[in-house]
Amino acid sequence: MATTLTAEEVTKRNYRKMLKQLGASAFFGIVSVLIVMINKTVLTVHKFPSFQVVGLGQIVAIILVSQSAKSFGIVSFPDCSRDEMTRIFPLPLFYIANLIFGLGSTQKLSIPMFTVLRRFTLIFVSVGQVYLLNKYESFQVNFTLVLMILGAFVAAVDDLAFDVMGYTYVLINDFASAANNLYIKKKTSGDMSNLEILFYNALIVLIPAVLLAAFTGDIEKAYYYENWNDPWFLTNFFLSCIMGFVLMYSQILCTQMTSALTMVVVGCIKNIIVTYVGIFVGGDYVYSVTNFVGINISVVASLVYSILKYKEQQEKVRQKIGLLPTTVGNEEKQKEGLPQNA
Repeated sequence: MATTLTAEEVTKRNYRKMLKQLGASAFFGIVSVLIVMINKTVLTVHKFPSFQVVGLGQIVAIILVSQSAKSFGIVSFPDCSRDEMTRIFPLPLFYIANLIFGLGSTQKLSIPMFTVLRRFTLIFVSVGQVYLLNKYESFQVNFTLVLMILGAFVAAVDDLAFDVMGYTYVLINDFASAANNLYIKKKTSGDMSNLEILFYNALIVLIPAVLLAAFTGDIEKAYYYENWNDPWFLTNFFLSCIMGFVLMYSQILCTQMTSALTMVVVGCIKNIIVTYVGIFVGGDYVYSVTNFVGINISVVASLVYSILKYKEQQEKVRQKIGLLPTTVGNEEKQKEGLPQNA
């Protein structure tokens, strides 16, 4: 027998649902901002000498926290197997490049310039889609990508803290991120969760990452770092290690509890906060009018890009459920000489 809810009970249920949605959105947004700020604090403010060792800490934390969360039933993914580890290749190669060069560019660039140059990932994805997926973006989307490039070039022309290694690192980071996204779209077809991919990536690259850090002398640099007894540094280092998992979990939670529009809005707000608050974090941003104008052009273009992509996504959803057959139907009927819909 169906249970009939009173108006008051429905209101309470909707209120609790709204609170959960707001909480999930706020959690994802806060974590997205914090992970950039904390990494910057560890590498620039505390002057930790090795971004590779920070990356190692994040890899180990992802493995340990993921397994612990799975054991307590917080998350779920398949048990480790040779088939799973084979199926995921070559994603671990993109993952380790993305992680290491992402942290390296965070260390060497100011947060505003890092954020602006990270948008080249979208451009690499757009170009890659043409050759790998035979997918073309609309004129409006391509125009916003051009504006992002323009903003990045304007900002770079008068970047008074220009670092050639930082720019190189972030562009490699962009390429690795784009390759990772394209490969997932082309090969996995959504049959592996983000958390599963993250876990197996970390597990596979752990030993190579340790060997690389040892070979380059980064483990030795980290060993002789003088602030290991500083509680503030240890707190930030620990947070930096676990934030990779926390970010992924918050994204999954927000996706499950909210809508695509909410994700877009949260992402836009996050990018704005990171860009402008980042001016004051790390102490390595050098202001100039031209640079600041370029950053703002990129920010505005990224906001328009997010809106356009959301509208495209919604249109695809409406087409799938048959809410937009009229235009196509009329075109077909016109070809066949049949009467058109009003």
